[in-house]
Amino acid sequence: ALALHFPPRPGEVFGQAKAAPLTVNEGKGALLRRVGLGVEVEPFTLELSRLSPTEFAERVLVQRLSARVVLVGENFRFGRDRAGDLAELERLGARLGFQARAEPLVADAEGPFSSTRARAAVERGDLPAAERCLGRPHSTVGTVVAGDGRGRTIGVPTANLADVVELLPPYGVYACLVDRETAPGEGVALARGVANIGVRPTVAAGFAVEVHLLDFEGDLYGARLRVHWVARLREERRFESLEALTAQIREDMRRARDVLAERAPEPAARGAWA
Repeated sequence: ALALHFPPRPGEVFGQAKAAPLTVNEGKGALLRRVGLGVEVEPFTLELSRLSPTEFAERVLVQRLSARVVLVGENFRFGRDRAGDLAELERLGARLGFQARAEPLVADAEGPFSSTRARAAVERGDLPAAERCLGRPHSTVGTVVAGDGRGRTIGVPTANLADVVELLPPYGVYACLVDRETAPGEGVALARGVANIGVRPTVAAGFAVEVHLLDFEGDLYGARLRVHWVARLREERRFESLEALTAQIREDMRRARDVLAERAPEPAARGAWA
């Protein structure tokens, strides 16, 4: 079975405002392979967007993929101007030699799960709601770079992450799980952690995504870390002294340990955090 993936997102092709993705393409591929699917990539282009439903079925589903069964969600639309629906796909399948089937949308009491709903949950910092939508904690990946070393001076060294392109939660302090990437979209569980997103107002150090790894020692400079955002502990705020900030960080670490106590690496995730 193959999952058909159409990167990049349409907004990027049509020149619309570019929002941060929930998951980079490599991460999407890894997630699909993790549940036993192969991944076929069909780049989304202006030319592809202009295909009629019939042209899409003929060129992509039949000529390229030789599809025998096409499984879609019940709200699936395809072709230029989203003109094709399930009934059209079924008619085309009967003519072109494939079977079209629809699966009901997975939902809870609040409605169907969707990327739009997951994105809204992340943007408001409701990470449990995002996890319910995604079936996993929302995560972002970045590269560890040198910081100002201030965390180490107070006994709380942090990994400072650069090149984060996936959607970040709002400024604040978070309990998180951290993987070390071994290949794009793949990794092994590294540690539980407590992370800060924001401008670090107490020390006026500017914007950063920084993670303190609990019970971990080692050099991570240059490593690619994937941070799984589990729970928001508090908003970012300014403290009157470095001593007050340090005391609060210690409390954040204690709370993060409590929140993350039941989390364990999942073998099905190839050693990465669930």
